[in-house]
Amino acid sequence: MLGLWIVIAIVVLVVLWLVFTYNGLISARNRTQEAWSEIDVELKRRHDLIPNLVNTVSGYMGHERGTLEAVTNARANAVAAGATGDPAKIGAAENMLSQSLRSLFAVSENYPDLKAITAFTNLQETLTATEDKIEFSRRFYNGNVRDYNIKLQTLPTSLIAGALGFKAFGFFQADEGDRAVPQVNFGNTPQAGGPPGPGSLPPAAGSGPPAMGTSGPPPQS
Repeated sequence: MLGLWIVIAIVVLVVLWLVFTYNGLISARNRTQEAWSEIDVELKRRHDLIPNLVNTVSGYMGHERGTLEAVTNARANAVAAGATGDPAKIGAAENMLSQSLRSLFAVSENYPDLKAITAFTNLQETLTATEDKIEFSRRFYNGNVRDYNIKLQTLPTSLIAGALGFKAFGFFQADEGDRAVPQVNFGNTPQAGGPPGPGSLPPAAGSGPPAMGTSGPPPQS
């Protein structure tokens, strides 16, 4: 009889451990998915700002068509990468977009008339704030990914995680130097004329990548 109670106690303990382990993995996975949603929101905001930026500066930078097209193409690639939900592809595309934006702002220093355009300065400030939020969200997401993946790799959880359908998430890598939006210095640059630009921020573009927050997190690798 005592042996039967011992067996029952062991079974109960195993079941309780499975329940607690499963619930812990679910909580960790949900936190990771929510963290990714925060990144997705800021990336969409960034993508929506770029058409406004290009439209604002195009009247002054008509001779910089190559630079403007590079930004537009990089944005399109970033939107396409966002649709895949793959953090590695998204990170690479977003880094290219950051590099094209840095080139655009560097070239804009040759057009000091832009300094008087409220839309341009507002967009630059908004992009800078958005970059900061993306970086914060990236760190938060990667921290959750690290903790979640460690759970999957640690005994005894690793013995059942695969059987229960839990898979590791990929990190969202970004070049911090490339992500920074440079501040334009018009102090010692030759003036270049241009047509009067808009005095206020144009309406936000409606295009953007599908929201991962609604369609789901990036696929687990």
